[in-house]
Amino acid sequence: MRSSNNGLRFEGTSQDSDWAWSGPKESIAYELSDIRNRLLDLDRVCYIVRENDRIGVTCEGCAMPATGDEDFERLMSVPSVSVEQLGDPDFLAFHGAKYPYYAGSMANGISSEEMVIALGRERILSGFGASGLLPSQIESAIHHIQERLPSGPYAFCLIHSPGDQALERKTVDLYLKHGITTVEASAFLDLTPHIVRYRAAGLRLSPKGRTEIGNKIIAKISRREIATKFMHPAPAGILGELVAQGGITDLQARLAESVPMADDMTVEADSAGHTDNRPLVCLLPSVIALRDEIQEKTGYEREIRVGAAGGIGTPQAALGAFMMGAAYVVTGSVNQSCVEAGTSQHTRELLAQAEMADVMMAPSADMFEMGVKVQVLKRGSLFPMRAQKLYDLYRNHHSIEEIPVQERKKIERQIFKQNLDAVWERTVRFFTERDPEQIRQAAQNPRRKMALIFRWYLGLASHWANTGEKGREMDYQIWCGPAMGAFNDWMRGAYLAGSDNRRVVDVARHILTGAAYLYRVQSLRLRGLCMSAAYSRYCPMPFDGAS
Repeated sequence: MRSSNNGLRFEGTSQDSDWAWSGPKESIAYELSDIRNRLLDLDRVCYIVRENDRIGVTCEGCAMPATGDEDFERLMSVPSVSVEQLGDPDFLAFHGAKYPYYAGSMANGISSEEMVIALGRERILSGFGASGLLPSQIESAIHHIQERLPSGPYAFCLIHSPGDQALERKTVDLYLKHGITTVEASAFLDLTPHIVRYRAAGLRLSPKGRTEIGNKIIAKISRREIATKFMHPAPAGILGELVAQGGITDLQARLAESVPMADDMTVEADSAGHTDNRPLVCLLPSVIALRDEIQEKTGYEREIRVGAAGGIGTPQAALGAFMMGAAYVVTGSVNQSCVEAGTSQHTRELLAQAEMADVMMAPSADMFEMGVKVQVLKRGSLFPMRAQKLYDLYRNHHSIEEIPVQERKKIERQIFKQNLDAVWERTVRFFTERDPEQIRQAAQNPRRKMALIFRWYLGLASHWANTGEKGREMDYQIWCGPAMGAFNDWMRGAYLAGSDNRRVVDVARHILTGAAYLYRVQSLRLRGLCMSAAYSRYCPMPFDGAS
């Protein structure tokens, strides 16, 4: 056994025993910190060399046939690697992106215009959090982002709205009107005419007779049955109805029968917001296998790419996803703690202090009646418990009037902080502008009215968290997954520990750079180089221009 005191050890005979190393002796690093820097020089080949009992690392010199008289034995080498190589190059070409990385959309503009622009300027794809916003707000964001990023890349969220189909239709109208060519389809339980219209309306024939995809879809899924719908072409019945209504042409309907509904499939594991809390190590391979099975049957010209989301907050998580076959990785929670996020300083500070266990599931505002839940931060907020209380009341009663008087007074005092009649008046004003049909339905259905009143609190709770509403801190609804706690553990003691220093571009680059660095470390270990645990820590340092 030959050993070194820098945490490197090699046992046995060199796998490259026929080769030696030749180069400047002073270029060899023997100290742990210097060795890590050599391994971080991702653009260059790293040589692992041995002189007597000392093992060192260098990025200079070259390999040469061994004669037995050399001073330095070449134990092994690790090739250069770039962060672009970690994922699928087709993802980069298709979206005009620099990295296999997507900053997913977070509702109510949390994935803000500033966030999308900052990432887009570095050619990092991100999605604007359009869900929960009025059409006028979405249109304003479209103008701003297109002005600042005329060549992209960027995406806009299209959320499934089973209780508000008019809003989904209006959102698609806006995207088609303003030439939004990439959408993130979020929380879909089934395909709707609106998303099918968006997809089909962008299809055309090239001069060579090939189908060109003008409107791209990144589908966010957590179940195989939903993935199957997006991996197949649009249903013929929906296409026929759209042609009859004049929404698409006959040619577009025919072309839609030969392409999948989505170009990219984001497998959403244990994430913030809408989630089924699935473990990524189980879900991702399953969906990739499903993709392969469908690809074999359909023979699509362009294979659907499968990305990984949920729990991606560290280089280790990103590398694990790439090694399982992810074409790209997706972040969410960690971006919400950055200065560009459309949320309040108080919320960002809570997120920067969160630990992995500081999350729990709570009733969702947009799918409240269906019992759908979202993952939120419980640290510093009573929202999860209060939201669950409202859902229990909804489940056990058929109207506001059925709720016992004392119980009603309690929720008015502790949760709503006003009379429920006043809340209903506010609700009527809100839906009169947004979707009057909701009020008409509530007038005929007391339980529907109760749901809308309760949704007033759930909906505003996220708004309060974004705007920093004073006096409502204990009601903040902050979407958050365990990735936030993992990110905070990683950043402890680093320059990104404080929320004021966190910027989305830095976060993206560090996650990917760390993943590439760890790939090199693991490659060396697999070839027989024993490395201490210290080499498994990628310590983020400020990039040029970072504070």
